[in-house]
Amino acid sequence: MTDPTIDQPITRKPDFSATHLRKRYRAEARFKFYGVAAIFAALAMLAILLGSIISTGSSAFTQTEIALDIKLDAAKIDPDGTRDPESLARANYRTIVRDAMRAQFPEVSGRRDLRKLYKLVSTGSDFTLRQIVEADPALIGTTQTIWFKSSADLDQLNKGAIPRDVPEGDRRVNDAQITWFDALSDDGRTRRSFNTTFFTSGDSREPEQAGVWGAVVGTMLTLFVTLVLSFPIGVMSAVYLEEFAPKNRWTDLIEVNINNLAAVPSIVFGLLGLAVFLNFFGLPRSAPLVGGLVLALMTLPTVIIAGRAALQSVPPSIREAALGVGASPLQTVSHHVLPLAMPGILTGTIIGMARALGETAPLLMIGMVAFIVDIPRGFTDAATVLPVQVFLWADAPERAFVERTSAAIMVLLAFLILMNLAAVLLRRKFERRW
Repeated sequence: MTDPTIDQPITRKPDFSATHLRKRYRAEARFKFYGVAAIFAALAMLAILLGSIISTGSSAFTQTEIALDIKLDAAKIDPDGTRDPESLARANYRTIVRDAMRAQFPEVSGRRDLRKLYKLVSTGSDFTLRQIVEADPALIGTTQTIWFKSSADLDQLNKGAIPRDVPEGDRRVNDAQITWFDALSDDGRTRRSFNTTFFTSGDSREPEQAGVWGAVVGTMLTLFVTLVLSFPIGVMSAVYLEEFAPKNRWTDLIEVNINNLAAVPSIVFGLLGLAVFLNFFGLPRSAPLVGGLVLALMTLPTVIIAGRAALQSVPPSIREAALGVGASPLQTVSHHVLPLAMPGILTGTIIGMARALGETAPLLMIGMVAFIVDIPRGFTDAATVLPVQVFLWADAPERAFVERTSAAIMVLLAFLILMNLAAVLLRRKFERRW
């Protein structure tokens, strides 16, 4: 009996392993190329964004100034000769500054031309002169050369933001003002100096007098309230839910709600703050206390979620070893688990605080969009924060506020970088290896 398969030809399946291997290598190379291209595209967009902000806002850190020979006439400043601070504060310093302007350009006459001449210097020049006299009353009766801030329009002209070669009707500075400014420059009476006012004063209607210090103080007070409330409450909630809470439908419901609150739009928390803290409890509007309460509510879910993730990352052997040597559950958590989880908790807290730092919508709902000139001194004083200050300046019509908007964004980014640097340092300080 013969085997029927002996005479049949042997068929071999084609070997596709080499082809498949080449395809897989090509796919991996394409995937790696796409990843590198995405990273470079992101870096390019970031460089364009930062370059645009820096190129626009860097000029706000300098300010054009004009030197005038001020005659501090005692008859106008202190006719009684008492050098009383109240008497010095009531003097008409604006007239003294205008007299110096007329003395510098005696050929200018007519009400309209004089009004244009007076606009060469800032409207806050009289306040600057009053501060100088009050600081040193011995200057009364002498003639001093004092540097005053120029108007915002002349400052923009000197920085090149307002072109000279366009028709007079298309720019905010007329030909006569340009002629007077050039005459002052030829006489060595103009300069560009560091704009300390931008870092030491609050908001102002005049761009050359506007600063971010009021918003910086308001931001620090608001974030302090946010941190004091959100950190301990968030850590305690995370510890309870992760270490002590029983696993039942109620804790599952709480966990779901916490996860949902982390994704709620921030303006909802602003509406909650408006309804509860302002309308029900009657707390002051536009106060860092209310802003901190609202941002604490918004930050709490982030802190709780990050805290629970940090607690879960601690190996179970740490808990078992502590319990094995007789430690109670509370001692196990407080002495062993929580210190090991603290770097992750701090990182999550800083991330939540960084999100709160950039929020504007919830603060607008509680009135922190008000025009605030004075520097806040307490948690219940009227204040604003840096994101809201950026929002206000971005909506201003003056050209000089454009550069101050970008400069305020640079200050905000510096604030954010410092917070992330603090997170890195704290993480390294408390990090433990096992």
